[in-house]
Amino acid sequence: MGSLVNFAFRASLVLGFLCLWSCNKNYLSKSHDPEVNVWATRGDQSSLLKKQTSSLTFSTPTIHDLPRIEVSTDTLFQSVEGFGYTLTGGSAMLIQKMQKDKKNLLLEHMFGCSDDKACVSYLRVSMGASDLDEKVFSYNDLPQGKMDIDLTYFNLSYDTLYLIPLLKKILKINPNLQLMSTPWSPPVWMKSNQNSIGGTLMPQYYDLYADYFVKYIRAMKVAGIPIHAVTVQNEPHHGGNNPSMLMSAKEQSEFIKLHLGPKFRDNGIATKIIIWDHNCDKPEYPISILSDSISNSYIAGSAFHLYAGDVSAMSEVHRAFPDKHLYLTEQWTGAKGTFDGDLMWHIKNVIIGSMRNWSRVALEWNLANDLEFKPHTSGGCDQCKGALTIDGDVVTKNVSYYIISQISRFVPPGSVRVYSSLPDDLPNVALRTPSGKKILLVLNETERSISFSIRCKKMEILPTLTPKTVATFVW
Repeated sequence: MGSLVNFAFRASLVLGFLCLWSCNKNYLSKSHDPEVNVWATRGDQSSLLKKQTSSLTFSTPTIHDLPRIEVSTDTLFQSVEGFGYTLTGGSAMLIQKMQKDKKNLLLEHMFGCSDDKACVSYLRVSMGASDLDEKVFSYNDLPQGKMDIDLTYFNLSYDTLYLIPLLKKILKINPNLQLMSTPWSPPVWMKSNQNSIGGTLMPQYYDLYADYFVKYIRAMKVAGIPIHAVTVQNEPHHGGNNPSMLMSAKEQSEFIKLHLGPKFRDNGIATKIIIWDHNCDKPEYPISILSDSISNSYIAGSAFHLYAGDVSAMSEVHRAFPDKHLYLTEQWTGAKGTFDGDLMWHIKNVIIGSMRNWSRVALEWNLANDLEFKPHTSGGCDQCKGALTIDGDVVTKNVSYYIISQISRFVPPGSVRVYSSLPDDLPNVALRTPSGKKILLVLNETERSISFSIRCKKMEILPTLTPKTVATFVW
């Protein structure tokens, strides 16, 4: 079929251009008919984030009946903090064990921002173990039956072996990268069931657990790793993972307003407190916490996953509390998924959907695993497919790599979502970068090619997207 994007223009465009030149030379001398570059990924993998060989050029509109995406930088929405992944302890272990030169090349590609690099700008890490570490641990593990009410034995534990050294390398490549930390479980001696799976935080340890957060943030800062945000608990309605913990909205609100919030305030901790960090089927959870004025005063925003519910739930929370930020912090690709199916669904929902519903980040789940979807804890996810598969020093890019790179490469932190219309069958999101570039991400998830118009500032291009294709337009 040739290029994924059809660059043919009608002859009337030429006449329109000449008319515009004669009628408005000053306008054209400033705009120079902006050239539009296009990068496309196709579901059949015949194009993988490939720059198209020819560029488009905006010109005066013609009369046609094509669907139109109208882009306007006059209407602004939320600013963007970044795009990326969860860097699990297992991911860090696999990358750290690579040969030095291969590891450095991989890190430069993933976190550098020049040429064709991925430019990942946001990472989520676990506070203690997640289920994609090779073993369960916290920062205050004790023999059974023991407790440490002064946190005397607090230490960064197993994270000092792989995660922290790797984060230091990443931050040298991209010092502006932001980090969000999330606990899967506190130390088991603080829990009702004395177990890493499920249970709740015992009330007598609420204040001590808040101290645990403060110690963690300070210890990471000493290690040269700033933590920009914390969520209070990963998936507080899912107590079956290893590790995990249940936490009701009432419990989370009490923990924040009486313990975590005051501890952060009194210790000068500027790290943002983010609530919920679970699915889009329960917007009432964050809404109920934010409805408490004291809890609200300590909270920066709410985080969501998309294993249940609809991404529009984020807008429901935004309408209730428009001053609070929103974050899409996790969505997995599984071992049994297909490239085209995952590409279409994640671009539509995790990227476009979250951005159009006020999210400031879009994060896929796991950065890397091995050929057997390891490491993971006993009972942890054994089907989670990383953005990268690492087999010794051999790295394979999977669908999640392209889902994120299709936007992270072009949209730096500080970009702002702008207005774009939504014609049928063309999900899209538009953004303006700090340098003034316009970015439009467009998806054709249908089985047919779609020709359409992109119009901006009374100028137009007429591209065509082939079936099951996502394209990033940059001008």
